[in-house]
Amino acid sequence: MTDTTAASIRVHKDNTVYAIILAVSFCHFLNDLMQSLLAALYPMLKDGYGLDFWQIGVLTLTFQGTASLLQPVIGIYTDKRPMPYSLPVGMGSTLVGLVLLAFAGNYLLLLAGAGLVGLGSAVFHPESSRVARLASGGRYGLAQSLFQVGGNVGTAIGPLLAAFIVVPRGQASVSWFSLVALLGMVVLWQVSGWYARYRVASASRPAVSKALPFAKPKVVVALAVLALLTFSKNVYMASLSSYYTFYVIEKFGVTVQQSQILLFILLGAAAVGTILGGPIGDRFGAKTVIWFSILGVLPFTLALPYVDLFWTGMLSAIIGLILASAFPAIVVFAQELVPGRVGMVAGIFFGFAFGMGGLGAALLGIVADVRGIEFVYKICSFLPLIGLLTIFLPNMKDAHAYR
Repeated sequence: MTDTTAASIRVHKDNTVYAIILAVSFCHFLNDLMQSLLAALYPMLKDGYGLDFWQIGVLTLTFQGTASLLQPVIGIYTDKRPMPYSLPVGMGSTLVGLVLLAFAGNYLLLLAGAGLVGLGSAVFHPESSRVARLASGGRYGLAQSLFQVGGNVGTAIGPLLAAFIVVPRGQASVSWFSLVALLGMVVLWQVSGWYARYRVASASRPAVSKALPFAKPKVVVALAVLALLTFSKNVYMASLSSYYTFYVIEKFGVTVQQSQILLFILLGAAAVGTILGGPIGDRFGAKTVIWFSILGVLPFTLALPYVDLFWTGMLSAIIGLILASAFPAIVVFAQELVPGRVGMVAGIFFGFAFGMGGLGAALLGIVADVRGIEFVYKICSFLPLIGLLTIFLPNMKDAHAYR
């Protein structure tokens, strides 16, 4: 029995509702596509507004910090009082944020637009992650991967669209993507209807047990380890997503469009890693995937700062592929450690991911101003060593009910 199976066999098995999982994955694609436009705009904003690297970092911090602070709060609240129709409302916040980013006349309005896009994420992720789990039929890793890969693909395609639409046509063309947000609102309205009907149909079922699978101190330690693993993964990914274009432009002299294509390759590989991580975790256990993903990427991150342009592209793709496979496994592992609190766990871990990425981007921006972009990639290359903490995670096959 794998370490994710023990908790799963106690759960009532419904048929997997792929239409709903794919719908929330599609909306995750739209959501993260729009959000990735912010990072893709950074070279243009830096030149157009005369920004320093630390100001670029603060933009990321505003976007990801807003999401990280609000997601756990929203997740905890909706565990007690589910809000199916909050999903299209969150997408509406992203729509307004995009319009602000398109027509901002100063840095403060850019910050406001970034904050509204972050608010959209804070609402979207906990509830849509819950919907994916409800529709999973017990295939939690698969559902989480399909849900998350939508976001990864959106994040990967965003810079590509920015390279061929926003860069040639200017900042105002970001407003065109408000139509994407509108499409997301329509799809999420239908998903919300299914969610509301599911709640009515499930009202007579016994409540999911909230008994902890291990003694509370052991659960707390395990959650802390998962949080640190999320920290290492997302700070490293923040160094790539926020500053990768600057890095390849400065070190190899590529054009802005070429840098966006390289960023697309990196983020596309991360999308593939995400979709592989969940099913592999269902088969071999979340802990196995976490070991391989966080620690296994170390040789490639250590080599990245010292290779030429060709191998920079190759190693970046390998890093994205391996590192991204961890997050579905981390979320599923955490949800099994704290059963019955899907929204809280999703909010905390998605929020923590955003928050650590935002804080990391801001701090790395300060380091880049002082020591240069290449130095940032050298110090970040050691972050996967935190993966050694995986040894402290329990095996779910040893789980027992504790209250």
